[in-house]
Amino acid sequence: MRVTMIGGGYVGLVSGACFAEFGMEVVVVEVDTRKLAALQAGSIPIFEPGLDRLVADNVAAGRLSFTGSMDEGLENAEVVFIAVGTPTRRGDGHADLSYVYQAAEQIARKLKGYAVIVTKSTVPVGTGRRVAEIVRETRPDLEFDVASNPEFLREGNAIGDFMRPDRVVIGVESERAEEVLRTLYRPLFLIETPIIVTSIETAELTKYAANSFLAMKVTFINEVADLCERVGADVHDVARGMGLDGRIGRKFLHAGPGFGGSCFPKDTLAMARIGQDAGAPQRLVETVVAVNDSRKSIMARRVILACGGSVRGKRIAVWGLTFKPETDDMRDAPSIPIISRLVEDGAELHVFDPEGMEQAKPHLPPGVIYAKDAIDAVADVDALVVVTEWNVFRAIAPVRLKALMRGNVIVDLRNVFDPAAMRAVGFNYGSIGRALPPVESQEKRGAA
Repeated sequence: MRVTMIGGGYVGLVSGACFAEFGMEVVVVEVDTRKLAALQAGSIPIFEPGLDRLVADNVAAGRLSFTGSMDEGLENAEVVFIAVGTPTRRGDGHADLSYVYQAAEQIARKLKGYAVIVTKSTVPVGTGRRVAEIVRETRPDLEFDVASNPEFLREGNAIGDFMRPDRVVIGVESERAEEVLRTLYRPLFLIETPIIVTSIETAELTKYAANSFLAMKVTFINEVADLCERVGADVHDVARGMGLDGRIGRKFLHAGPGFGGSCFPKDTLAMARIGQDAGAPQRLVETVVAVNDSRKSIMARRVILACGGSVRGKRIAVWGLTFKPETDDMRDAPSIPIISRLVEDGAELHVFDPEGMEQAKPHLPPGVIYAKDAIDAVADVDALVVVTEWNVFRAIAPVRLKALMRGNVIVDLRNVFDPAAMRAVGFNYGSIGRALPPVESQEKRGAA
């Protein structure tokens, strides 16, 4: 089966490479000339574990190729995926669908025969209908079907999620389109992956509902963590006690500085706007958006408080810049507002991330010092802030860390370290959702 992927970004590249691994002939159409040149040269423009090898193997096997030509990309295509960006639209929070609609028009102009046109991008309810209208208006003579097939890929584990998914959701209106997509996903039948066939609208909404629910779990445990600090409980034990309940589950119950990335921030915002426009307000989701936004600035204030109420003139290290480990994605990363506030308040920031250093630079304020490694970042600093839980940070012994730093303040926003071990070597150590050190606890209660 010949598959065309419109867009060589995260979703398009991962999905295209995985379909090629299934044995399909896949062409990825990428209009960004710089990105296209990198892909054709064998360079992967994003960091995703295992993706470089998967792409290289399938290019070598002749199953995966890249082009900037829509004519070439759509030749003999049986399935065409739209996998372009749907960023939040400025001013109103809606998803910007301009790239989706442009792609739909271009596909209509270039297709030679029947194909199923599938939205792989995360799109609001009604987008598939509009794509069909655009195609009909552009090419009244064209035989086609439109479908929705949302992705459920976690950055850092995308290949595993595609190859061994919890489910595949397909939104279709015709038996012919359903059969084409079932054939495309036939390799997953061998591992008995549930294939859920729905209407187009249901498939579109399922993606938003899933991400919004997961974002609510993250936000819920973050607020529980705040309560744990006030009452002397441990959020890890609370989360374990909750997560072992099969009705709740253990995933996404890890307290931290707030969620970021390419999906949760924009999808929760879009879900809220969809509900408002439909006259069915999603008040829980609206609250999740507000609480998560405020949490990131609260984390900066926590660092300032741990440093005695002021960071002016102090040298502070930040470990971890990306929104999560095993990715180089900086979109809506909690590190951005935290670092920006600390710089604004007069601190000298030394930062390090194993994969996100170059990606971070456009997002961070001038004057930030980019260290060569984790050890370099903490040399002679007054305080350390852990923002992303890369494994390399866990491997550094508390005794060595104490010898490297000139100060003794650590604010661990990911609970990477053991509190007792850190305090045993003399650190003024603070974490998330665990009993506060005496000074911080008194100040925080007093502020309340």
